[in-house]
Amino acid sequence: MRKLSLLIITILFTASVCAQDTSFNFTFNHMALSVKDINRSAEFYSSVLKLREITNRSKLEGVRWFSLGTDKELHLISIIKENVIANKALHLALTTSSFDALVKTLDKMNIAYSDWPGKPRAVNIRADGVKQIFFQDPDGYWIEINSVAQK
Repeated sequence: MRKLSLLIITILFTASVCAQDTSFNFTFNHMALSVKDINRSAEFYSSVLKLREITNRSKLEGVRWFSLGTDKELHLISIIKENVIANKALHLALTTSSFDALVKTLDKMNIAYSDWPGKPRAVNIRADGVKQIFFQDPDGYWIEINSVAQK
């Protein structure tokens, strides 16, 4: 009887542990930003960052979608009217192999950028050698652009 009880307890414990080991295998899909002027924000993301606008499959007015690469999207939403306050720790980070060209583009377009501590027109270099800059979109959201890691 003792062996049977031990066997039942072992089976129940094993089943319980297995049931708790659920993996959802998430992948990144999209980021949505609440914006005040949909056209101004769409122009910023298409002209400054050269993001390609894609079909807004929600079909909602006041919403525009942009591609961030294969199956990844940025959604701009102007239908929510509450103010959003974001500090630099909440940011959209994008990697480019054309980091220096992007910095020159920001200079030409007179778009202010800084390093992580906030020094104007400075490039931050992380401990792993990756270069970073930070700037804000028309609604005050922070954007980080970083270089491709050297291998």
